[in-house]
Amino acid sequence: MPNKQIVSHLKEFRLRAGYTQEALAKKLGVTRQTINAIEQSKYQPTLYLAWQCANLFNTSIGKLFQFE
Repeated sequence: MPNKQIVSHLKEFRLRAGYTQEALAKKLGVTRQTINAIEQSKYQPTLYLAWQCANLFNTSIGKLFQFE
C-alpha cells in the first residue's frame, strides 16, 4: 500500500483504560517515549508490540492501528 500512513488509536484505548503513558509503557516493556511516538503516529510499532497492545485492550490490531 504505497503512500499509506498508519494512524494510531492507542491513545484513545489507553485513556479509556485509565493508563498513563508511563504505566502503559511499563506494562508493555517499552519506554514512555515509544508510547508517545506511537500515539502521535511518528513510530510504527513492531507486529509483536501491536499484538501486545491489542491483547492488553482486548481488541484487534486493526482497531488500534488503521491505514489512512
